[in-house]
Amino acid sequence: MLPLVAILGRPNVGKSTLFNRLVGRKIAIVDDTPGVTRDRKEAEANIGGRSVRLVDTAGLEEADPDTIPGRMRASSEEALRQASLAIFVVDVRTGLTASDRAFAKWLRRQKVPVLLVGNKAEGRGGGNASLELYELGLGDPIPVSAEHGEGMSILHVEVATALAATPEPVEEVPDDDEDAPAWDPNRPLRIAIVGRPNAGKSTLLNALLGEERMITGPEPGLTRDAVAVEWRDHTGGLVRLVDTAGMRKKARVEQKLEVMSVGASIAALKEAEICILVVDALLGMDEQDLRIARLAEREGRAVVIALNKWDAVDDRAAAGRAVGDTLMASLAQMRGVAVVPISAATGRGVEKLMPKVREVYALWNRRVPTGELNRWFEHARDRHPPPLVEGKRIKLRYCTMPKARPPTIAVFGTRAEMMPEDWRRYLVNSFREQFDMPGVPVRVNFRGSVNPYEDQD
Repeated sequence: MLPLVAILGRPNVGKSTLFNRLVGRKIAIVDDTPGVTRDRKEAEANIGGRSVRLVDTAGLEEADPDTIPGRMRASSEEALRQASLAIFVVDVRTGLTASDRAFAKWLRRQKVPVLLVGNKAEGRGGGNASLELYELGLGDPIPVSAEHGEGMSILHVEVATALAATPEPVEEVPDDDEDAPAWDPNRPLRIAIVGRPNAGKSTLLNALLGEERMITGPEPGLTRDAVAVEWRDHTGGLVRLVDTAGMRKKARVEQKLEVMSVGASIAALKEAEICILVVDALLGMDEQDLRIARLAEREGRAVVIALNKWDAVDDRAAAGRAVGDTLMASLAQMRGVAVVPISAATGRGVEKLMPKVREVYALWNRRVPTGELNRWFEHARDRHPPPLVEGKRIKLRYCTMPKARPPTIAVFGTRAEMMPEDWRRYLVNSFREQFDMPGVPVRVNFRGSVNPYEDQD
């Protein structure tokens, strides 16, 4: 395991900006609103020539444990317990506050080494402004400007020096077992957990991990950024789970921060291979759930529906039929999508989710041999011939499967590019039935051939 470096500090001192600067790209959402970061966000970074796991934490605040700030602080404290090094960030432009002093006193009692960083120290007066930080008793302050990149080279050296006593991780070499699954340890299965606000996405991630990794509660909209966590599932395969912010109807998204949160959720969906769509079973599937599923289908991502809060449903048979009817009527392009009833809060049914995800992932990766594909294609074409277009017959010759992820079929023939959409849907449904690929997005591309004599008299 790589050494973990946690970035700590009170809200709005620039922790996420520093996190993005050290990682080298914009991962965490940055906004002037205090308390934007609520959950720990991790990324691998190279600091001073040393590979580390960098963690951006929520702002440290004195608050009751049952409140949102209290839960945010508990999450930050858990990150510190796992850390090899802490970076304590103070805003030198604002100056020391009572909270800075209180948290510095708390950090001095911890066993984790601490680097004191004075952020927003740009310009000539930045170094002088950071002199006030000596009274915190955490050693020499490092003046930086995370926004402008000033002082970062010194911070890199200090982090590398502080981690010098930490041994480099040793990669484990797997045994040569023929029966062991051929997982690539460097390429995790990427899963995005998506859905409406308060559907139980963060609770589900915690249930899968077996720990309180994400802040949860009855308040909608707790998760504001897409947070990735790496984990090994029951098969031993590496999984990269991304918990996303809830996506409301576009007309209701007005605040700048929510716009950025939804943007991060959509970006996570596009980068994923499988999407777990969490649906509140008490509310059933509404139009917004269907919009999210259609977005995943358009992006070529396979979908598994986690029907959450199933334990609280009174008439389960009726609820199941209602979801099935909605999917059949409004999500025909993903006919047969997997639905797994669960209770993320109690853990019931959660153990069935990842086996279904692995099953759908295998279908999403499946390639059909050309010979078998064309035998099906000829039968489908003869059973339901293509229609006439502009009084001319469409002659389809053969097809290939140039790629999977998702399964993609290329159909060749004269005037094939003029094929109506309803026949394309027929071919997709026939393909799914023949090769048993329910719920997987399927692409069919028609490629016509040019007749050089067609326009001649």
